[in-house]
Amino acid sequence: MKEKLVMVGNGMAGVRAIEELLKIAPDKYDITVFGSEPYANYNRILLSPVLTGEMALEDIMLNDVDWYKDNGIDLRLNKKIVDIDRRARQVIDEAGEHTPYDRLLMATGSNPFIIPVPGHELEGVIAYRDIADVNYMLDSAKEYKNAVVVGGGLLGLEAANGLKERGMQVTVVHLLDTLMERQLDASSAALLQSSLQDRGLNFLMNAQTESIMGGERVEGVRFADGSEIAADIVVMAVGIRPNIELAKKVGIHCERGIVVNDTMQTYDPRIYAVGECLQHRGETYGLVAPLFEQAKVCANHLAHLGHARYEGSTTSTKLKVTGIDLFSAGDFTGDESTEDIIFQDPTAGVYKKVVLKDNKILGAVLYGDTVDGAWYFDLMRNGTDISDFRESLLFGQTHIGEAGHGATNAAAALPDTAEICGCNGIVKGDIVNAIREKGLFTLDDVRAHTKASSSCGSCTGLVEQILASVVGDYSETPKKKAMCKCTEFTHDEVRKAIITNTLKTIPDIMQSMEWNTANGCASCRPALNYYLVCAWPGEWDDYQSRFINERAHANIQKDGTYSVIPRMWGGMTNPAELRAIADVADKYNIPAVKVTGGQRIDLLGVKKEDLPKVWGDLSRAGFVSGHAYAKGLRTVKTCVGKEWCRFGTQDSTTMGIKLEKMTWGAWAPHKIKLAVSGCPRNCAEATIKDFGVVAVDSGWELHVGGNGGIKVRATDFLCKVETEAEVLEYCAAFLQLYREEAHYLERTAPWIERVGLSRIKEYIVDDEGGRKALAQRFLDSQKHMQDDPWKQRAEGAHKNEFEPLTEIA
Repeated sequence: MKEKLVMVGNGMAGVRAIEELLKIAPDKYDITVFGSEPYANYNRILLSPVLTGEMALEDIMLNDVDWYKDNGIDLRLNKKIVDIDRRARQVIDEAGEHTPYDRLLMATGSNPFIIPVPGHELEGVIAYRDIADVNYMLDSAKEYKNAVVVGGGLLGLEAANGLKERGMQVTVVHLLDTLMERQLDASSAALLQSSLQDRGLNFLMNAQTESIMGGERVEGVRFADGSEIAADIVVMAVGIRPNIELAKKVGIHCERGIVVNDTMQTYDPRIYAVGECLQHRGETYGLVAPLFEQAKVCANHLAHLGHARYEGSTTSTKLKVTGIDLFSAGDFTGDESTEDIIFQDPTAGVYKKVVLKDNKILGAVLYGDTVDGAWYFDLMRNGTDISDFRESLLFGQTHIGEAGHGATNAAAALPDTAEICGCNGIVKGDIVNAIREKGLFTLDDVRAHTKASSSCGSCTGLVEQILASVVGDYSETPKKKAMCKCTEFTHDEVRKAIITNTLKTIPDIMQSMEWNTANGCASCRPALNYYLVCAWPGEWDDYQSRFINERAHANIQKDGTYSVIPRMWGGMTNPAELRAIADVADKYNIPAVKVTGGQRIDLLGVKKEDLPKVWGDLSRAGFVSGHAYAKGLRTVKTCVGKEWCRFGTQDSTTMGIKLEKMTWGAWAPHKIKLAVSGCPRNCAEATIKDFGVVAVDSGWELHVGGNGGIKVRATDFLCKVETEAEVLEYCAAFLQLYREEAHYLERTAPWIERVGLSRIKEYIVDDEGGRKALAQRFLDSQKHMQDDPWKQRAEGAHKNEFEPLTEIA
């Protein structure tokens, strides 16, 4: 028999909790929802576009009445719950009807605050909170001329802009001297005010409302300094208060909000709360992202899964105020112990401010150009030391050694056909349609439905801008970034637990860390497998938890055939090897042979069933796998060096061969490419490789973190060494540090940007003992990695993987 779940409130947070619950335990409860409004669940954030006429009510509906019917939910609209009999476990509506519950979810939201000045009860004085308020303002705009909006926050400005668009003369009255003081500093607020004045809004700053004048209906507003202005309608937008009257009435512990624990339970364990009505660890929340996090945790506990906890939210806020992009996060005010870096171009309507302490970001505020907001927030959340790129910090992530994606226009101004995610070919229109049609609110939602921002991540800022422009309020992100949806733990926490708790299998990790899913997902299983291989070399490798190319040891092509690239040490070859490759190509009718950008030869169009035979012939000719499919070393590119080149200063070819023979077979978080150039002319392009070596007269310059793919990034200079032995040691130590600390599928470039080059230097350059230990761990690991997988499979290992499926008539 199902338990009875009753929800009081029909807003975004509460219904989101129901949606999450239906995903994981659809048959656990008979659900009843009470809503005090006559409407189903709508997006309250989009009331402003309805007010301006950009959208209609049906455009902002998240779940219509049919959705409740389809999911077997008893929806009772226009029903206000006035009492709760906790002993009998019943809610009582204003008609006196009792409805029993086994679990009760309080999602009562918040109430607008009305300043209790004389005249506040006159006809024409309203708040701005729901559809009824919007309808009232629309009707007033048809009949009256003068509007006064009290409150210069987000809601007040949106209301003022909407009324202006409806033809009214609007004055915004604000108690302080700057607008949106919770999201903007004085400079950015001044830019916003100036822009809004240019659009026709009037402002009275530092104005204290003393009374509202009128007979039965409002006629004007009087201020503390004795001045007065005419008003036909007064909109109070001075803040909200958690709606806790019902909870207080029935004895549920409340402070500023309904007090809940980390599983969203109130002091009555059968009663939960989510959304703006609650107080968690002393904090109340009004942005969407924290409320949805709470909803997810609440659903998890209602489903009796018990492995999710809400630990609070560190939020950044990305807003669009009357068409102007704003972003703020953390402490963007600072104090005498902090320092500010500011970029300001009032003519272009751009302002950027980052607050630093000890070279770490404490907060940021952006006006006009917010594309780098997500990057600043990540740097802040990760505690990244920004001293290495401090001078270019305000120019954005695109100026950190990257040339692939230049500065871009605000996403909102781009046409629907503009490509946003180059990795997956996603245009702006695809993202906008997905957000609107599927009711998406978070970056993860957009990634899951469109794949935008899910590959290299360089378009994340643009996607977030689009999200903000469509939903109106976009707030991210969780206090910590979970590894995937199967767990609440981060990559770093999982890696630490593997070592600390001596976890040596994927089932051990999932059991010990209470994984949400029985077998993990396509995201976490390869990552866990890699972390185990890295932590315990030679003790674990779940072959089936690798991606297809790593299982097949060749790259699958668009027609289902494979490409085979044998390793050529340092790019060197000889006539015998070339004859062997030619013989293999003839023998197996391989249709295409191509020289790669990494100085190797690619055999394209190999049938899967021929792979072991091709590998066998290549193995007998002396080749090993080129690992062109692997999350590991691909190639070491070299120039001819001083042996042949008149400009060469060192023997780069021999150096490259030594590096490749040391590092081949290494498994890493992502692919690794090395290069060695024999002189600063850099013909081997070493300064766009993960580890690049450039010969100079007195030794070797070492460079790290380059990238020549979608995001072109020049390397950072690590140090200069004198001998070949030092090059090998530094390379081994760098790769081992990357293997041990980077997140799975994180290349060296974003890893270095995340942790900071200074940290890399501390380990590799400044700490000789630490460097040698890292290098030794790398070499120890390689003892288990340098068995040629092609030879093993040519001899019959995993034979079934390459046998064609039998056709059944």
